[in-house]
Amino acid sequence: MEEHNIVSREAWLAAQQAHLAEEKAFTRARDALVKKRQALPWMKIDKTYTFDTRDGTKTLADLFAGHSQLIVYHFMLGPDWEQGCPGCSFLSDHIDGALVHLAHRDVTYVAVSRAPLEKIDAYKTRMGWQFPWVSSFGGDFNYDFDVSFTPEQETQGKVVYNFETQDYACDELPGMSVFYRNDKGEIFRTFSSYGRGGEPLIGTYTLLDFVPKGRDEDENKMMGWLRRHDSYEDGVTGKTLAQEKQRAGACCHEAAHKN
Repeated sequence: MEEHNIVSREAWLAAQQAHLAEEKAFTRARDALVKKRQALPWMKIDKTYTFDTRDGTKTLADLFAGHSQLIVYHFMLGPDWEQGCPGCSFLSDHIDGALVHLAHRDVTYVAVSRAPLEKIDAYKTRMGWQFPWVSSFGGDFNYDFDVSFTPEQETQGKVVYNFETQDYACDELPGMSVFYRNDKGEIFRTFSSYGRGGEPLIGTYTLLDFVPKGRDEDENKMMGWLRRHDSYEDGVTGKTLAQEKQRAGACCHEAAHKN
């Protein structure tokens, strides 16, 4: 870590005040951007999507669970993966505490993966999470929302991700999609984000941004330090770093994180 300039209390306060002015400008700019996001046009969903859940088969409309707004997190866990993506797991560690507050603002949160439900449930139990997590196994949902990719796309080497054509990186990539259901039962896609778009959900990053070392990440391997919360070297499983780097999904989320 580089040495920082050590100054008097007066000089420190002056620097803090100058920085606060920039922080306030950033906050106002962010608020303005949020308003623009909420004013974006909507797209009606006419296709019927079904999902396997602990309570049987449900449609996209059912996932709203009585609310008018639905956030779907596209969690990277493919049908043949041994475990969920480390990056998606990192984000998901921050969700459970928000669920009760979202419900009181007319919002339901659901994670969706292409893996079979039994594989999802096993990993969810291992991680100790409570948020709803359903399977789109056998359906088009992931493909239609540009977060899962076919062997043919891998052969072609190009996919549409984050609203642009990119080089193929993995059969699964992360994302988030938001939906609204009106009184007539019509469903609209209001917003989607990919790559680093889900980063605001990761409170750990926000905390790291406050400290002098920051995220302390390798610029070319942004999430290279990251492990599942039970897989750090001093954690419960005692896995080595080399073992963890071989797990499915690690490099894929890192690639998406650079977008």
